[in-house]
Amino acid sequence: MKKFVLWFLACVITITAAIYQRMTGPTYPKRSQITVNDTLCNLKLTRSLSLTEKPEVILNINDTTVKAKLFFKRYKTDEEYQVTDFIYREKGYYATVPRQPRAGKIQYHFEITDNSGNKSFFKESPLVIRFKGDVPSIILIPHILFMFIAMLFSTLAGLMAIIKFPRYKMYSVWTLWLFIAGGLVLGPLVQYYAFGDLWTGIPFGWDLTDNKTLIALIFWIIAVVMNRKKERPVYTVLAAFILLLVYSIPHSLFGSELDYSTGEVTQGIILTFSAISYKNS
Repeated sequence: MKKFVLWFLACVITITAAIYQRMTGPTYPKRSQITVNDTLCNLKLTRSLSLTEKPEVILNINDTTVKAKLFFKRYKTDEEYQVTDFIYREKGYYATVPRQPRAGKIQYHFEITDNSGNKSFFKESPLVIRFKGDVPSIILIPHILFMFIAMLFSTLAGLMAIIKFPRYKMYSVWTLWLFIAGGLVLGPLVQYYAFGDLWTGIPFGWDLTDNKTLIALIFWIIAVVMNRKKERPVYTVLAAFILLLVYSIPHSLFGSELDYSTGEVTQGIILTFSAISYKNS
């Protein structure tokens, strides 16, 4: 019964952390509700596109009487906004933006005209689309699975260590190996296919995904080593907490970004209100 409760808690905590990370990540679609002709519309606005996807912004509005315009320009440039009309098709409005190189970005806002007049959305805080290369499924799927299972085993090991359940050491070792495979082997391959670099964390850059992987890995190596000959559950609890903490940081918060003025890929905060950018050394 005790083991079942630990597994249940570990699953709940891991799934909750994964959902939170997905909901808060700056490259996941922005969910927004707007009212058009007295009808509430749930929008799912684009913030990430692969190089093989159609470079489009979609408004999920099923009302052919409205008109909509998209205003866009390259991110962090002094360019004037370009304007294009949304075209209605397939129960929604579609507008095309120019495709960018890997790590290139487009910022945008839009305007809708309905029976009540013109309405602007996200004009003061434009949304940002980041472009990325396609990652082969044979790399991406194992990466996601290994990282999720590593998080699950990490949480389970931490809970077991708190009550000094004997198997915490075994799950600690499994966590370390899964984390190495998913984060240190497959993770850089995902980064390479998406943005052209294997590693953009310390000492080469400030990519937060790479750096938080490195920090969590160091704590788990320490936890496994310190528990090899003697039971020291406090190290496992600490490592599990650190991994949970870094998982709670939105994915791609500090991510690859094309600097249009230099043509170099840098690491910066992928948030519309940020003007911070860190270049690779």
